[in-house]
Amino acid sequence: MKVLVSLVSLSAFLLVALPGPLYKYGVVDLGTAFTAFKFGVFAGIATLILLVLQILFKRKTVTLGSTIMALLLSTIAIAIPLSMLNKGKSVPPIHDISTDLVNPPEFVAIAPLRADAPNPVEYAGVEVATQQRAAYPELQTLNYPQSKSELVEATKQAIDHLGWQLVNIDANQGIIEATDKTMWFGFKDDVVVRITDNGSKRLVDIRSKSRVGGSDLGKNAERIHGFIEELDSILAK
Repeated sequence: MKVLVSLVSLSAFLLVALPGPLYKYGVVDLGTAFTAFKFGVFAGIATLILLVLQILFKRKTVTLGSTIMALLLSTIAIAIPLSMLNKGKSVPPIHDISTDLVNPPEFVAIAPLRADAPNPVEYAGVEVATQQRAAYPELQTLNYPQSKSELVEATKQAIDHLGWQLVNIDANQGIIEATDKTMWFGFKDDVVVRITDNGSKRLVDIRSKSRVGGSDLGKNAERIHGFIEELDSILAK
C-alpha cells in the first residue's frame, strides 16, 4: 500500500510538472499536455483517497516521511491546475490586449512570424475591446514629454531588461516589435509598441497578443503593466 501511494503521488506530480517543458520542446502537442494536466488532478485526488485508506486499514505501513511526501506531491498536482482554472475564470477569455482599443498598434515585422499561429494577427474588434475595457480599464494610451528618439531608445532598453526578443525597430515610424516566451510552456506572445507625436507630447501605445490559446489567463495585461513599469523606471533615471 505504501509503495502504491508513493507511485500514484509521484505520477500525479509528473503529470502536472512535465507537460509544460515537453510541449515547450516539441515532444507533445498542446492537447496532450492539457490532457496530462487533467489526469494529474485525478491522480492527485486518488493519492489522497489511498492515503486515507492506508491510514484506516494499513496503519502499520504508514510512515511520517512518505505520508508528507505523498501529501506534498498530490497537493501540487491538484493545486496548480485548479489555480490556472480559477485564474481563467477571473479574467476575460481574450488574448489580445492593447492600450488603444480604437486603433490598436499593428504588427509589421512580426506578422509573417505569426503566419501559422492559431490566433490571427488582426485585432478582433469591438467584442474584445468591450471585454478588455471592463477587465482592465487602467490600460490606456500613455503620454510622455520625451522625444520620440528618447522613447524608442528607452523602449529598446526596457525590452532588453525584460528579456524579450527584439524583432524590429523602425525609429522613424516609432514602431518597436518584440516576442516574449512564457517560462513554463514556452508560449510565444508578441508585443508592438507605437510612439506618435502629439504636439509637445508623445503618445505611447502597447499591444500584446498570444499566438495560441483562447484565454491568456491575464498574461498579456500583466506583460503590458510590467513594460510600463520598466519604461517609467528607465525614463526616471
